[in-house]
Amino acid sequence: MRHGETIDNARQLMQGQVQGQLNTIGIEQAQQVRDEWADHHVDAFVSSDLKRSYDTACIVAEPHGLQVVTTPLLRERDWGDFTGRFIPDLKGLPWPDNVEKLDHLLDRARQFLHFIYKEYPGQTVLAVGHGIINKAVQAVYHNCDMKDVTRMTNAEVRLLELTHDFDAQASLRPNDQPTAQNDKKFCIT
Repeated sequence: MRHGETIDNARQLMQGQVQGQLNTIGIEQAQQVRDEWADHHVDAFVSSDLKRSYDTACIVAEPHGLQVVTTPLLRERDWGDFTGRFIPDLKGLPWPDNVEKLDHLLDRARQFLHFIYKEYPGQTVLAVGHGIINKAVQAVYHNCDMKDVTRMTNAEVRLLELTHDFDAQASLRPNDQPTAQNDKKFCIT
């Protein structure tokens, strides 16, 4: 699932890897997903370690009484010098050199799928991330280009069923290790 709307989403500011804060609409969106998923069986909740996704996941997890596991693998793309800028002003500008490279983003997505497959076998996991990393996860899952994945709206849930390991050779870098441990299904926002 994608996190609920934030103050910066509403202002059209490029958030990247800043923490972000849900606005009133974002809280209501998360509460709506919480209510829709209250009677669904969920074994685990995993989110990006950025506040906007974590807060969304905590709201959705309330009726299940489960702790939210965080991982930097689900962080949004690092937009480098574009971070904090008004998105409409960026159209046509050359990308700064410090924007996270696409191959690194897709590698994180592959590592995330590997992590879910290995850590939560046969379990239903609801994962909360961000627009671009979620797009990368879906592109890896569907073996397609990111441009072929439809943009997710705030608090949108999509279901993916992991029936195989996406990269048995994937290795988590030390800084990408999850902060808690707790054929499977998972949801991404």
